[in-house]
Amino acid sequence: PNKCGGGSSAVDCAPWTADFLSVAMAVMVPASSLYVSEPPPHLFGNAGNEKKATWTNGNWLKSRFHFSFAEYSDSKRSGFGVLRVMNDDLVQPARGFGTHPHRDMEIVTYIVSGNLTHKDSMGTQETLGRGSVQFMTAGTGVRHSEFNHDAEKPLRFIQIWLMPTRSGLKPNYGGREPATPTERDGRWAHLAMPVSSQCTPDKPVPINCDANIYAAEIKPGAALEFQLEAGRQAYVLCVEGSATAGGLGAGKLGRHDAMQVVGPGVISFSDAKPVGSTEIRDPEPGCHLLVVEMSQR
Repeated sequence: PNKCGGGSSAVDCAPWTADFLSVAMAVMVPASSLYVSEPPPHLFGNAGNEKKATWTNGNWLKSRFHFSFAEYSDSKRSGFGVLRVMNDDLVQPARGFGTHPHRDMEIVTYIVSGNLTHKDSMGTQETLGRGSVQFMTAGTGVRHSEFNHDAEKPLRFIQIWLMPTRSGLKPNYGGREPATPTERDGRWAHLAMPVSSQCTPDKPVPINCDANIYAAEIKPGAALEFQLEAGRQAYVLCVEGSATAGGLGAGKLGRHDAMQVVGPGVISFSDAKPVGSTEIRDPEPGCHLLVVEMSQR
């Protein structure tokens, strides 16, 4: 699928090029325009699909691609600044991605629900849950696997690939759990920042590029703003629920919708509402947002 849908007072489904970067504006990315990939289980070393009450999708994996990836290629959706990949993955119980390689990419994974287990060729193994971040500098080369070992609950995570400042970096892995259970409630939790910012274990994870990642949950009736400076741009994803965006990014955002925004300006989010989904049955906040903020290029 590659059709534009929905409506907005912002530019809707415009070509994903750098032509508009000279002026402050927003481009809506409706969920209906995303490519949906459901590869067969054997490609990643999984057993066949099962018909169980605990499964929320017929295939072991349902992945929504925001940019060209794997079998999907679209020259107008090749990236946004240093953001090269954003995949919204739903993995069914006892399934996952077998060991596979990466190199010369900064990979940040934001866990929405369930538990994700990472294991890599550097000897690292870690399982993290909702609101946590796993990050990896692939650098000169690393192999890893990602699994949902829970026998009953599905796993959903957002995987982000960012282009590093240079190639040939030393591979590295790290994880970050929420500093407090409420760090995203009505405010922006800073999840990742440039490594030059001298991150520490209790602060955002370090990434080798000029980008920051934030997440927030907005309760019904509440509002929140995001300031975008001159020379900066942001990719905003509505992870759960829905909200009305105002200011620089005027329009409606629902689950899986996204928005490209170019500064300077302020984006406001209000009228947050839970939406619910058959894919994930856990309770959700009024609106759950993820923002990748970066330099214009």
